[in-house]
Amino acid sequence: MDSRRLVYLSGGKLHVRTGSGTERVMESAFGRSLRDRALQIRERHAWKTEGRGAQFLRGSMWGEPKGDPSEFRIAITSACRGRNDGEILYTLETDEVSGMFAVDADGAETRLFHTADFRLRDICLSPDGTTIAAATAGGPAQSNIATMDLDANHFTEVTEGDSIDAAPCWVPGSGRKLVFQSAGLGRNRAGHLTGISPFTIQQLDLHSGELTTLAEEGEHDLIAPRVDEDGALYYIRRPKPNAERGPGPLQIAKGIVLLPFRLAHAVFQYFNLFSMMYTGKPLVDQKGAVARPMDPRQMIVNGNLAMALQGVQMGSAGEPQWNVPTSWQLLRRSPDGRREVLAKSVVTYDLGPRRSVLYSTGEAAHLLPAGGRPEQVCSGGLIEYVAMM
Repeated sequence: MDSRRLVYLSGGKLHVRTGSGTERVMESAFGRSLRDRALQIRERHAWKTEGRGAQFLRGSMWGEPKGDPSEFRIAITSACRGRNDGEILYTLETDEVSGMFAVDADGAETRLFHTADFRLRDICLSPDGTTIAAATAGGPAQSNIATMDLDANHFTEVTEGDSIDAAPCWVPGSGRKLVFQSAGLGRNRAGHLTGISPFTIQQLDLHSGELTTLAEEGEHDLIAPRVDEDGALYYIRRPKPNAERGPGPLQIAKGIVLLPFRLAHAVFQYFNLFSMMYTGKPLVDQKGAVARPMDPRQMIVNGNLAMALQGVQMGSAGEPQWNVPTSWQLLRRSPDGRREVLAKSVVTYDLGPRRSVLYSTGEAAHLLPAGGRPEQVCSGGLIEYVAMM
C-alpha cells in the first residue's frame, strides 16, 4: 500500500488512516464546542421540561423546548490536503452554519472561514497551495463554484446561473484552470423546478473566463472530474435518474394498475423524508418495515440525495446495506481520447501518485495501482468521500 495517508468520510465523521494501517477518527473541536454549548443551553432550560415547569409550558403559548443536544447534527462534508505536511483542510456544516477548518499534524485546529449564508462543500487546494476551490450551495437545488485565497476570508463565485455546479478540481500544470460537474435546472413559468439536465464536465479558465465542455452524454451523469499530470481525464459515469425512455404497452398497463399504490407510497416517502430532514427521525421507528436510521443529509453522494437513497437496503438486523449499481463506473479518458473503465460500483474516488486511484464502492475503499489489481484498504459504514494526502 502507498505510504501516504488517506482520509475518508463515513457518517459525517472524518477517518484518518496512515500507510502503516493505523486509523483514528478525527473530531472537530469547533463542532464539539457547538454541541457543548447546546448542552449548556439545554441544562439552563431544564426546568421547562421537568416537573411543574413542564406542565405549565405544555399549556402555554411557548410550548416545550425541542431537540436533543446529543443528536445535534454536525457533519464533516469534504476534506483535502493542506499547505503544510500533515495538515488537513475540511468543511463542516450544521443546520445553521457551514465552515472550513485546518488541522495540523499535532491536532491543533484553526478556523479559516464560516458562514450562515450558504453550505460549503467539495474543497480542493490549488497545486501552489494558495487558493481553495469549493462548491457553495445556497439552496437544495442550486450551487456555484467559488474560490478563496487562503490569506483572505471570503469566497468569490466564479460560476453563476440556474445550475448545479459542484466537485471542482484544479488542473495540474495549467496555471488557473478548474474542472467541475455541472447540470442545468429547468423551471416552469412560476419558477418551480421541473427537471435537471444530465451532469456534464466543464473546464473553466479563471484568467480568461473561457468555459469549455470536456465531456457529456445524453442519458448519463458524468460527475467528480479529475485530471492527472499526464492530462488524462477521470470521472464517474452513471445512468441519469429517471432517464426518458419510451414505455411499452405492458409497462403502461402495469403503471395504470399500480398508480394508486405508487401515489400512496410517494406521499408517505415525501413526509418521511421531510421528517428525517428536519427532525433526524423517520415517521416509522426501528420496529417498522421501512425504518432507516441514517440521516439523509449525511448521505448526499456527489450532490445527488435521491441516487444515494436508492442505493440503501435494510439488512435482516435493521442495519443499512449499501448496494451501489455496477453502472456507476469510474472512467479514464487519455489525452488521445481513448476511454478505459477502471472500476465499477464507484461512489467516490481520488487520484494518488503514479496514476494510482483510491475509490469507494460504498462499504469499502480500494487502492488501484496503475496497471495492477485493486486492494481493499478499509471498510465500514457508507464511505461517501475519500482523499489521498
